[in-house]
Amino acid sequence: MSLAEKAPPLAGGRAASDSIWALRWKRFRQHRGGVASLVVLALLAAFCLAAGPLETLRGVDAVQTDLFKRYEPPSAEHWLGTDDAGRDELARLMRGGQISLLVGLLATVIGGVFGVTLGLLAGYFGGRLDSALMRFTDGMIALPLLPLLIVLGAIDLTKLGFSPDTAHSPSMSFWRIIVIIALVDWTAIARLVRASTLSVKEREFVLASRAGGAGHLHIMAAHILPNIITPIIVAFTLTVGRVILFESVLSFLGFGVTPPTPSWGNMLNNAQELVTVAPALAIYPGLLIFITVIAVNFLGDAMQHAFDPRSEE
Repeated sequence: MSLAEKAPPLAGGRAASDSIWALRWKRFRQHRGGVASLVVLALLAAFCLAAGPLETLRGVDAVQTDLFKRYEPPSAEHWLGTDDAGRDELARLMRGGQISLLVGLLATVIGGVFGVTLGLLAGYFGGRLDSALMRFTDGMIALPLLPLLIVLGAIDLTKLGFSPDTAHSPSMSFWRIIVIIALVDWTAIARLVRASTLSVKEREFVLASRAGGAGHLHIMAAHILPNIITPIIVAFTLTVGRVILFESVLSFLGFGVTPPTPSWGNMLNNAQELVTVAPALAIYPGLLIFITVIAVNFLGDAMQHAFDPRSEE
């Protein structure tokens, strides 16, 4: 008889040999909205990544203008028609999706790493360090977020020592929007990690490690962080959708990714004056933003359900 067969069943009829990740995957699959959202996001990612090969196959370019082909309806050459500069709308949506999704992922990771580090230090060491870091966090939370993003987006980089060519280059506008969002969107994760660290740092295994002479860095990295990873993963997932919205809003207001590099936000901004002439130019990017954010939020809900030990089987 195998060990799995000998293992006594746990509450809910589970075998003791079932891994925690298998149980989480089982709970995740029970959340139909989460599974559907995962499929939708996978299709969106594949749609955006196929931009280069599809452009080559169709012989179009997302940034090449042709004023003789402005506002063309969908055709065999341009599957979703063309915009006000004669550019292929489908190619721009695919390229724009790459930018918007990358901004969402990178800004979440950069801001999240900062928030995790700050929350971990505050919760573990406590005392004056905790008080100082949390007052700093509270100050950031108290700031009006959208006006702050607009102010940061309006900063002239040439005044900070960058050359005009560098300051206005597409790559700089891309990284600038990532840094701006990462600078302000870390507070929720920091507070979550602090609270989780406070609940774990007095556990027996942490005290035993400390009594055995382990250093602070080892305790945080080997004992505390792995035991609070669940809420961190859920928080990161939910943050991605919010960051994509931030990028879209900033680009819509003219402070995001600089044209001609497309993003869903600046495509929406460009289409706001063309709604009566070509409403589809506003509908396409707006619909993709809506679908992406809704799918990410449903995915976050599903992961919260999957990682919550109190979830029903």
